[in-house]
Amino acid sequence: MELLPTPQSFLEGLTFGESPRWHEGRLWYSDYFRHQVRAASLDGIEEVIVEVPSQPSGLGWLPNGDLLAVSMLDRRVLRFDGSALHLHADLSEIATSHCNDMTTDLQGRAYVGNFGFDLHAGADVTPATVALVHPDGAVEAAADNLQFPNGAVITPDGNTYIVGESFGCQFTAFDVGDNGHLKNRRLWAAVPGMIPDGCCMDAEGGIWFADAVGKAALRVLEGGEITHRVNTELNCYAVMLGGEDRKTLFLVTAPGLHPDEVSGRYQGRIEMVTVEIPGVGFP
Repeated sequence: MELLPTPQSFLEGLTFGESPRWHEGRLWYSDYFRHQVRAASLDGIEEVIVEVPSQPSGLGWLPNGDLLAVSMLDRRVLRFDGSALHLHADLSEIATSHCNDMTTDLQGRAYVGNFGFDLHAGADVTPATVALVHPDGAVEAAADNLQFPNGAVITPDGNTYIVGESFGCQFTAFDVGDNGHLKNRRLWAAVPGMIPDGCCMDAEGGIWFADAVGKAALRVLEGGEITHRVNTELNCYAVMLGGEDRKTLFLVTAPGLHPDEVSGRYQGRIEMVTVEIPGVGFP
């Protein structure tokens, strides 16, 4: 396993960052407790894109360019058309706790995970169902019995969906069938002792993922081989490959996960380190 250099600072002063996305030459991300979606250019100049009162998380885009944002606490997906927020999908019939990460494909279909249980109250782990949101906002269950479905990727050809099960310590793959339906469930990689969180894919089929308990991001191949690691000072909760050549690994870090640890303290960061293999696929 190759250990990468210590990452450099890109942005500081976040409360709790989530769902970094490289889109149109900028890094977009959600900041939970500022209730904002933001975008930053490589020179660090930031723009507040939209306020999401019920806490933003996963981000994606429709084919027409409208932004989709998960609204965690009310279990919705919102659509921002550049001037106003609109309800895109209500996930309350499927999500059994806070909605979380989301991955969208080229057609504008979105796969949205949820906690499954009250994580912050220390409730027992309960399996959750990933929701499939169609481009018109129609909602259906995509895959059930997942142990905290979190960060996910869709391969560049659109044929495979791979989701990290944080409390299953593994990545689970599905074939993407007609109309976005998931089938042929299988283990893609076990990562024992790790809590896979936000993730992204590179051009050689590796998945970079944040280990939410290990203060690190790691690159794993199908089958479970860990090839690279980068250590972080704070806990690492999400990653994204971006930059002009998609070889900059952005790492979203924070002192902790519980709202009492991070809300209003502005100690979160986004850091960066250069890798050899560029990012591909979705998100």
